[in-house]
Amino acid sequence: MSIRILKIVVGLCLTAVLVFGLVRHAAQVERNVALRDSIAYWAAGTLLVHHHDPYDHRSVLQLERQHGYLDDRPLVLRTPPWSLFMVLGLGFLSPLWAWIAWITVLFACLVVGLRLSRRLYGGGDVPQNAMTIVAYTFAPVAACLVSGQMGLVLMIGIVLFLWLEPTHPFFAGVVLLLPFAKPHLLALFWLALLTWIVARRKCHVALGFATAFAATTLLPVILDPQVFGHYRQMLQQAAIGREFIPALSGVLRLLFFRSHFWVQFVPMALGVIWSLWYLRRNWQTWDWRQHGPALLVVSVLTTPYEWLTDETVLLPAILQALAGVYAARQGLKASAKILLIVLALLNVLLLLILRFKIPFSTGIYFWSSLVWFSWYFYAAHLKYRSTPATARAAVSAQSPS
Repeated sequence: MSIRILKIVVGLCLTAVLVFGLVRHAAQVERNVALRDSIAYWAAGTLLVHHHDPYDHRSVLQLERQHGYLDDRPLVLRTPPWSLFMVLGLGFLSPLWAWIAWITVLFACLVVGLRLSRRLYGGGDVPQNAMTIVAYTFAPVAACLVSGQMGLVLMIGIVLFLWLEPTHPFFAGVVLLLPFAKPHLLALFWLALLTWIVARRKCHVALGFATAFAATTLLPVILDPQVFGHYRQMLQQAAIGREFIPALSGVLRLLFFRSHFWVQFVPMALGVIWSLWYLRRNWQTWDWRQHGPALLVVSVLTTPYEWLTDETVLLPAILQALAGVYAARQGLKASAKILLIVLALLNVLLLLILRFKIPFSTGIYFWSSLVWFSWYFYAAHLKYRSTPATARAAVSAQSPS
């Protein structure tokens, strides 16, 4: 009990220090808010609250410039109308307090996601401190918090689905609406989920998702009856096909097929083939908690559009892989240890690049998804190799080969 009281006291003291710092440096913090992506969420929420088009470039730019935004190109929310419920409440606040509220939400998602992931994958082998350190130093988490992006909100939706699916399928379907804010990011996950729902008649999951989708779509339509038309116009105006997307597929297109937008979808097509094979191979023993994270990793690797901040959705997969490494730690060879250290150092390198404030749009982070892919499947390979031959059939799904 004394340790618990000590934690509460320390937490209250840290909160008081944080509040004091925000109040004392409020002017400087407010100027910096205009440099964060969260200002796009505030602008969209503000416009929607007043029954205006949340995707209108001119209105968004006007709002953002009133609060210190200097660029000629506005930061416009690009997620579809059913995701607008996430930012609606920010429209009742000032940009500063909207940023504070949003960062609070992101931290809450990180803490809850970490705790649930510990229960899903921690077991008795992995020290809780190890999972905490890995989670808080995971480069996409830092990127998400610094920029004020929504990646951690997508992540908590995935973790809650993995947690709720065996016992509360309806609510598992409801929380899937959070990662569905960026459906392109996890295309292979959605493909496997749809196949699973139809083949195994998981009506409760489908009903939960449909209910949440209907409710969150109705709300913005009430506030802006033309919201879907406005969303379509925004996408046309954005001309995403002519943009450089700093994902692996975007870099490959830039290097070899600059004028062909369709090339960005080739990795995803290959990913679809892999996901169908993976689903078929593990169909008889399919378990979302064990098999789902692999779909997340390959989805992010092959998606045609993503940023480093979106990769926070992979946190449960990263922690599952950590558990695999701990399970195999007794028999690790020197070469395996060196490779794991190299992967950890690459994460540190990403943190250093973030520290020097190099913009995401430069494309310098494009290789990050390859690091997470290598970490996940190499850890799965190590775990598979360390499993006794008589039990390998039960874990063979975690090996890429």
